[in-house]
Amino acid sequence: MKFTSFDVQFTDTDREILAGYFRLAESVAELIGPHSEVVIHSLESFDKSVVKIVNGHHTGRNPGSPITDLGLKVLRTFESTGETTPKSYFTTSKDGSLLKSTTCVVAGEGGKPIGLFCININLSHPFPDIIKTLMPDSTQLGAAVSENFSASAHDLITHATEQAIEEVDNDPAIGPKNRKKEITRRLFDGDIFEFKEATIVVSERLGITRHAVYKYIREFKS
Repeated sequence: MKFTSFDVQFTDTDREILAGYFRLAESVAELIGPHSEVVIHSLESFDKSVVKIVNGHHTGRNPGSPITDLGLKVLRTFESTGETTPKSYFTTSKDGSLLKSTTCVVAGEGGKPIGLFCININLSHPFPDIIKTLMPDSTQLGAAVSENFSASAHDLITHATEQAIEEVDNDPAIGPKNRKKEITRRLFDGDIFEFKEATIVVSERLGITRHAVYKYIREFKS
């Protein structure tokens, strides 16, 4: 079959699935920076397919704009090969700006295509300006967020436990009597005990029983 606005019959679930990508579009645009445009197309109407767009000034589009000719080609490729995420490509906007882009097919109920998730990076701006948006400025360096990229839950729990131990041991206001309880509290506040292994790992590292860890957790919850 050929994809037309009459071929794609949307359900309420399809619309909910597509709307679920709206926040992702905001997050991606925030991550890449103001030189990026993120667009979500709905295949319910090719004439007014754009249902979400961030930084639309790069291509002069708004919600209600139509699907692009390249978007139709992506759908044809999906129809013939099942390819949902083609390689990135370069194109130009109507004002002549060079864009590096990618387009991914969004699937709905039954795996049918219901939308397109597109990212366009405007490379016509001075490259130092683009790089600047990807780097922290002086006000952000001191506010860097700590994040543990672990390959396993065990590694993440171990790293968090060692970090909590270091923090508590470097706090002169915490005496030896409350040391283990405070370490457990910090891990509890960080939701580490949502992991199944956490109680075992923490009890072994702190040299206390699992019962003691459970007792601390019950106190924190109350």
